[in-house]
Amino acid sequence: MTTGRIILIAFAALLVTGVVVITAQVLDARAQGNARQVALDPFYTPPEPLPATPGALIRTAPLDFADPVETTDVEGGTAYRMLYVSARPDGTPAASGAMVFIPDSPAPPEGRPVLAWAHGTVGMGDACAPSRTPRGLADMDVWLEQALALGWVVVATDYVGLGTPGPELYLVGQAEANDVVHSVQALRSWDLAQAGDRYAVYGHSQGGHSALWAGHLADDIDPSLELVGVAAAAPAALLPEIVGVQWDTAAGWAIGPEALVGWQYVDPSLPIDGVLTQAGLDNADRLAEECIEPAALEGYLRSDLGQDFFSLNPADAPGWAQLISSQTPPPMPSAMPVFVAQGTADEVVLPWPNALLQQEWCEAGSSLAVEWLGGVNHMKAAIVAGPEAITWIADRFANRPAPRTCDVPPPVAPEPPPDD
Repeated sequence: MTTGRIILIAFAALLVTGVVVITAQVLDARAQGNARQVALDPFYTPPEPLPATPGALIRTAPLDFADPVETTDVEGGTAYRMLYVSARPDGTPAASGAMVFIPDSPAPPEGRPVLAWAHGTVGMGDACAPSRTPRGLADMDVWLEQALALGWVVVATDYVGLGTPGPELYLVGQAEANDVVHSVQALRSWDLAQAGDRYAVYGHSQGGHSALWAGHLADDIDPSLELVGVAAAAPAALLPEIVGVQWDTAAGWAIGPEALVGWQYVDPSLPIDGVLTQAGLDNADRLAEECIEPAALEGYLRSDLGQDFFSLNPADAPGWAQLISSQTPPPMPSAMPVFVAQGTADEVVLPWPNALLQQEWCEAGSSLAVEWLGGVNHMKAAIVAGPEAITWIADRFANRPAPRTCDVPPPVAPEPPPDD
């Protein structure tokens, strides 16, 4: 045997050993994660029967992530998890988890202002729910402590069906708005929170979709609460445009299965034949339950292999087109202040659909302020925009006039680039 062949075999052996070690580490981490979820299950199991009133508080506990027990330390406040009653779009009560962050400072006589956070796409498995994993705090970095320092109590819904009996109604505006507003109601019924009746909503990506729909529907859900404004970072807003450019990309694999679950719940007759590829049909249920990181990785791999989740643009398909348009938030009424932040390097919610949103909403008279984040990608949008969003929200709580930036054109054209 030649020296070169011996070296090649040795290298191959090392490579295989490395793969085995990495695979073992991944499997061990998954096993530990599963054990943590089992330990958390009793908290997230709703009582039977479920309280019939949306906004009812079921239970609370310190925010830890079990095995090992690790209480979350937050500068300037204390972290809890909460189980509460929300509602399906038809009004049927359903349970959702949430995180709650209560500032150390004393509450004012009228109660603390409330900031409701709406998270982005995470996947539909129990382990993906923000309040069931330390990763759920990632998008709240920096601005959470800023909010607590201002004396606000922060509530962060998981959404119904994410970590609780499902399904999660992904990108379904009425469901998302219900989950946000009912989380505020539940918070107000908890004496420890000392929450007032004025609140704002801040959301990222899917959560931006949630925030914008809350701006439209909050008064219908609970007119006794005062929503002072909504802020959204990289919001998934103009769905026909977003779907139209992402349906045959890796994003189609990462996000398509979740959208399929939510939209089929809204319309069980939604046609599948001819809209999904066979590979999409075979893998949709499994991928919907994956957390977003492995789902996105698989999406990139499948896309590189020339596989698509959808066989055509669903925004053009009968039944799908109407549903996708119905879940697209229309321009906000001028009475509801809106802040939108968008990164110019975003490859998930591309910049141009939100440039088009800026154009259309400004023409419709929305009270819209847009912050363009040069060179910022999708994952960093909520963090980078956070301090500016908190400042904007603080002005809304202080009853200052809402800025309108419609005279400042976006840095990108409100249409697809020529090479798209």
